[in-house]
Amino acid sequence: MSEIEDVVSGTIESSGNTKINALVAIFVSITATFMALCNIKDGNICQAMQQAQASSLDEWSYYQAKSTKQTIMENNVQMLQVQKLAGCDSLIKKFNEQIKRYDKEKAEIKKQAEDDQKKYNDLNVFDDQFDMTEAFLSISIALFGVTALTQKKWLLYFAGGLSIMGIILGLTAFLQISLHSDFISKILG
Repeated sequence: MSEIEDVVSGTIESSGNTKINALVAIFVSITATFMALCNIKDGNICQAMQQAQASSLDEWSYYQAKSTKQTIMENNVQMLQVQKLAGCDSLIKKFNEQIKRYDKEKAEIKKQAEDDQKKYNDLNVFDDQFDMTEAFLSISIALFGVTALTQKKWLLYFAGGLSIMGIILGLTAFLQISLHSDFISKILG
């Protein structure tokens, strides 16, 4: 009779393990698939951030070049005014027009540089959300592995909760809804 009891109890235990392992397999496949999609989108966001940052730096360099040219023109006007040479009035007028043009161009360049910086900052919010998504999903996958070994239901629920949190963060990032946590970003970042 003890052999029959051993077989029955082993079968009952195995069926419980199979159910938890089946759930673990389903959760891991969903979590890993979603994480892969988030990594692709995060990579695209990182490329856009790099492009925005490079553009912003280029614009600020161009702004600085215009400022240098403007300063040279202003110095030329001052020198001509001090020298008070005959016929300098038309040259002073020409230089003053160039100075005004540089002011206008600098304002446009500054706005473009600031827009590029804003774009970078806006993208960075979603990059951080994807980073937090990856952290939650990676931890949940590791905990699913431990669950498969230990067969603890509470651990399955905890790992599932972390996975759901990661999926919510990822979905909001995909939909460009800011669910940004400065606290978590500071810890991770």
